[in-house]
Amino acid sequence: MQYDRDRLLARRALMVARGDWRDQTLLDHLARAVAATPDKTAVVAIRSDGTAAERRISYRELDLLSDSIAGNLRARGINPGDTVSFQLPNWWEFTVLHLGCLKAGAVSNPLMAIFRERELGFMLALAETKVMVVPARFRGFDYAAMVAGMRDRLPALQHVFAAGGETPDAEPFDALLVPAARPASTLGPDDVMQLLYTSGTTGEPKGVLHTSNTLLSHLVPFAERLRLGADDVIHMPSPMAHQLGFLYGLMLPVMLGCTAVLQDVFAPPEMARQIVQERATVTLGATPFLNDLTDYVEQTGTVIDSLRVFASAGAPIPRALVAKARQTLGAAIISAWGMSENGAVTTTRLDDPEEKAISTDGCPLPGVELRVVDPDGAIVPAGELGQLQVRCCSNFAGYLKRPELDNTNAEGWFDTGDLARMEDGYIRIAGRSKDIIIRGGENIPVVEVENLLFRHPAVAEVAVVGFPDARLGERACAFVKTRDGSTLSFAEMSAYLNAQSMARQYIPERLEIVADMPRTPSGKIQKFRLREMARQQHG
Repeated sequence: MQYDRDRLLARRALMVARGDWRDQTLLDHLARAVAATPDKTAVVAIRSDGTAAERRISYRELDLLSDSIAGNLRARGINPGDTVSFQLPNWWEFTVLHLGCLKAGAVSNPLMAIFRERELGFMLALAETKVMVVPARFRGFDYAAMVAGMRDRLPALQHVFAAGGETPDAEPFDALLVPAARPASTLGPDDVMQLLYTSGTTGEPKGVLHTSNTLLSHLVPFAERLRLGADDVIHMPSPMAHQLGFLYGLMLPVMLGCTAVLQDVFAPPEMARQIVQERATVTLGATPFLNDLTDYVEQTGTVIDSLRVFASAGAPIPRALVAKARQTLGAAIISAWGMSENGAVTTTRLDDPEEKAISTDGCPLPGVELRVVDPDGAIVPAGELGQLQVRCCSNFAGYLKRPELDNTNAEGWFDTGDLARMEDGYIRIAGRSKDIIIRGGENIPVVEVENLLFRHPAVAEVAVVGFPDARLGERACAFVKTRDGSTLSFAEMSAYLNAQSMARQYIPERLEIVADMPRTPSGKIQKFRLREMARQQHG
């Protein structure tokens, strides 16, 4: 792995002295769970395709299966530091494979199931992937055939395995499960153990590198703040190939010694069914997951009485949705903000007053420092808009082979690329700095406009972006997905915002109704694509 290891280790003395880095790996937590509760269910994996519909794996079995994977990877020439890429849905094989990689000393590289030749060709080549694991088929697509057609462009790739079925284009995943002895060496707490490509809201993925120390240093205070423990059941509908799913659907349950319930294809009725059936106490997902589950429960009257926490991250949650979800689901709605580069660094608290819980993205977790600065790097007054910077124990080790893209200064402050306001220690994200709209020299508060529009009864989703204007520099366009059976005209939108006493300059000057929003694999709206659409339609 090519990255600045010296810079990572320069942080070590301070992180250890503060108690943020505890020099443990997920294998230490797995060993504790196996010793304490070997027969407890570690993973419940529910497949949507009807094949092997449900698999329950105990902690003892999880340990034995991952031992076999580690031994079989090593027997196939995979050495410490080599990359194992896996393009798997939320299946049990995902969890077992990552633990096996840790035991073999290999770097796990999860890849979103929606990626195809164009994205994979770049990602696998950059990672010099030696082993690739795919589903035989998933949602009707032949992954093994796709990878077979790419192998002549991937000289480092030595083995391709397919999970969930047989295919002539790959070795069976079961070959990795043949009983084999666990190798003697594993990854240490300061070794890179995860390579995760950014989800691409800007259109350019970067290979984020993490160690056990960086990621576990975030999970410990996260669990403490949300009062999570071994008795919880964590439901995960978000892809585990995204940082949210990986951290809280794989690492967190093992760290706690609790049960993870994995949903491989998101559908609100199935999500509600799984939460009820498995008595899930916690679930996590981006805003669309929260919105759709809330609507389904409200419309059907489904009783979800086990759920106590829904943590939502990935994009600012509209205030109206937080309030509605709290009432409908009967659970605490935790707003969180973070990135692939550092996990969640802020969350609201379970006992926050309503104003903080509804209108902010939380306060820093222990081990995290935040500041909001102007373009010259000076800290802005409380409540004013500026660039959000983070210095924290969970900050990543660097970008694979691309150190020039790392916006971390000599003092350890990472430039997030997000605009935010901070007051009383709580932040509110105002959007990406690249998403800012400057109309006639005045900054439009994009998130505030989106929040107001989301409260309109016809609006299911909304995103506001800028498009070029010869006179004003930029104007604003609102992209809206309407609720079923609803309509919204430009005149109705303008009248509604006027009635909310919004400054006339902030009201979008165009409205585009769309069937769906373009999204990253993790559910974030890709505003750069909306900007392209606005420019094309305007031009």
